[in-house]
Amino acid sequence: MSETANRDGKSIYKRVLLKISGEGFCHEGGFGIEANELEQMARQCVDVVKMGVELAVVVGGGNFIRGATFAEDGHIPRATADYMGMLATVINAVALQETMEAMGQPTRVQSAISVYSVCEPFIRRRAIRHLEKGRAIILAAGTGNPYFTTDTCAALRATEIQADVLLKATKVDGIYT
Repeated sequence: MSETANRDGKSIYKRVLLKISGEGFCHEGGFGIEANELEQMARQCVDVVKMGVELAVVVGGGNFIRGATFAEDGHIPRATADYMGMLATVINAVALQETMEAMGQPTRVQSAISVYSVCEPFIRRRAIRHLEKGRAIILAAGTGNPYFTTDTCAALRATEIQADVLLKATKVDGIYT
């Protein structure tokens, strides 16, 4: 029995925010999205919702670009590179959404930046309502502000949606302030 489940196989947490690294969308050292990694990630998310958990997922974009690193290596200003990273998170969010929905799990993607054709804006009350209706929410574009990591976004959104716990599936060993 896991530390997050009771004897009935139900989660001890009602509402969970899961932070997934962009690197989780591909093999170690890989780039982009690899179908097997995406499918495994989606399956695990769907299984969590089936346990009765209201699941919110914040996705990173490091499988495509890391704003701070990219800005150091070229002529693109840091703020611009960070916005490029936010767009990468939208790509990951939509990929996760489509895969989870193909598995029968209703989802909504909410973004901190406007991308109306593929996702709705992050609105706290709407996010909570989606969770209450059994939809997983996938949160994209970080906080919508350059210079802030998606880990910062995870802490912010967990507080906003009143998550019982913030779980982090990344290589970084904590969330630093």
